Amino acid sequence: MIVIHTARELRKQIQLKKTSVGLVPTMGALHTGHLSLVKRASEENQLVIVSIYVNPTQFNDKKDLENYPKNLDQDLELLQSSSENIILYAPENDDIYPDGMVPKNFDFGSLALHMEGFSRPGHFDGVATVVEALLKNTTPTRAYFGEKDFQQLTIIKELNKQLKLGVEIISCPIIREKNGLAMSSRNQLLSPKDREEAKVIFKSLEAILKHAEKWTPHQMKQFFIAEVENLKGFKVEYFSVASPSDLIPVDHIEQHKMYRIFVAVYAGKTRLIDTVELKRK
Repeated sequence: MIVIHTARELRKQIQLKKTSVGLVPTMGALHTGHLSLVKRASEENQLVIVSIYVNPTQFNDKKDLENYPKNLDQDLELLQSSSENIILYAPENDDIYPDGMVPKNFDFGSLALHMEGFSRPGHFDGVATVVEALLKNTTPTRAYFGEKDFQQLTIIKELNKQLKLGVEIISCPIIREKNGLAMSSRNQLLSPKDREEAKVIFKSLEAILKHAEKWTPHQMKQFFIAEVENLKGFKVEYFSVASPSDLIPVDHIEQHKMYRIFVAVYAGKTRLIDTVELKRK
């Protein structure tokens, strides 16, 4: 496995390979969910680039940035055992922000206004800035993103479309821990007790889906808050039912139409998100 820190050197390696390229962008602290993206990218491309870059401009809270888990040696070990045909791209800030650490401004319309966009102002400008840089620096055939960050995934598809980058954006299913908790690098920050109790998030979502034919979004939200906040130290930041096409929350669910439930929950000081598909027959 090759480790590269500059886009210039990366382009040289890609030109030498002259082959299909799959990009898996990450912020490190790799887990089984990331490795599932790497596996799929390896199956569908001759060369895989895994980027590791903790992007400062997408963090609203400096403490959150400081506390974000980092373990490059462990990440390298995991990738080494995952596949041989991998380039690890770990850029410096100057490689992503050549004109200074300031995010670009984007217009994604309703896609960036609600859920994460509302809770974390400016977050998606930071995300889009780094993803644009990664896509341009790596010129991949395909790029792979997990559906846990469904809103982010939708915005990246729109970014790719707006900038006419021509990359095939591949969405990959959520990988969960044995108790149902969506895998996330942030799970490492949970205490053992909170990590086990955080199963309430997915269990509650599963229960809501069983009642989806009868419950309104308001009833779903009431149930979810009651279940989650029954646990000490757990707090619901948001619960939204939204159309996956425009990501606008709804108060009424129509038959034969697709929706997604989006949630953000604090387990102690650790912020967790999840999402599930919702459809009424």
